[in-house]
Amino acid sequence: EPGKSTEQFLTEADSAMYEAKEKGKNRVEVFESSMRSRMLERLEMTNGFRWALGRSELFLQYQPIVSLSDWSLHGFEALVRWSHPSLGLLRPLQFVPIAEETGFIVPLGRWVLTEACEQIAAWSRDSGEHLRLAVNLSGRQLMSLRLADEVHTVLELSGLQPDQLVLELTERVLMEDPERSAAALHELRSVGVRIGVDDFGTGYSSLSHLQRFPVDVLKIDKSFIDPLSTASSDGSPLLVAIIALAESLGLDVIAEGIEQEHQLQRLVELGCTMGQGFLMARPLDPDQARSLVADYALSAVT
Repeated sequence: EPGKSTEQFLTEADSAMYEAKEKGKNRVEVFESSMRSRMLERLEMTNGFRWALGRSELFLQYQPIVSLSDWSLHGFEALVRWSHPSLGLLRPLQFVPIAEETGFIVPLGRWVLTEACEQIAAWSRDSGEHLRLAVNLSGRQLMSLRLADEVHTVLELSGLQPDQLVLELTERVLMEDPERSAAALHELRSVGVRIGVDDFGTGYSSLSHLQRFPVDVLKIDKSFIDPLSTASSDGSPLLVAIIALAESLGLDVIAEGIEQEHQLQRLVELGCTMGQGFLMARPLDPDQARSLVADYALSAVT
């Protein structure tokens, strides 16, 4: 295009490349002007990563995981947020992929694990409840040679019992290198933690593949739960199969994204025992989550 410098062409090519990478493998994208603003946001995030932890811009929220039969509190999933000084409140989908590309995901993941374990350990001590904590791991973290040692150290320092911690990975991460993933998971299991597969049903694996991994928990992706919002929908055959087969393998099943009563009722009928979603509670700030734990512990006594 006339009038453009080589530097401009390279910048626009980079923008199109990142757009293609975000949309999946083996894609080609042509530069559009809207990509420029997204590229600038990426640069702001990339430059901001180095300061985010030191400036306390990152914080955690906790979404309750409950028993679907009686709504008793099972535990929490830790969710990281970024209060960016110029971009505002950012959710994981907005910055975690960029953190993975830049390598910031490793210190970020270490901070999330440490902060969440300390928090849940304190709530467990104060309430007397054996709360479970779900924390997501990235592919880079899983392949770290020191991961098991780091997890062991965090557990010892925080006082959280190993079986209270569930380390979650997506199917995509597990299947990128199944043999190395299996070896890393077995090493983590030797520490005593539990392993969960997040967003199950959306990736490359199948229930048969699960047998090669030491998995304890399946989290069913929200896309399988959404169709249950209509009274005429009983759920896809795959949803029914996931719940039934996971139960036969002795795996805990957690449904994500429950928002309506009909979804809850149908999941209970199918044998799903646990869930999380806006119907139960939105992600909570630490003070709100602590109050929820205290109220639950009090109600359990009375």
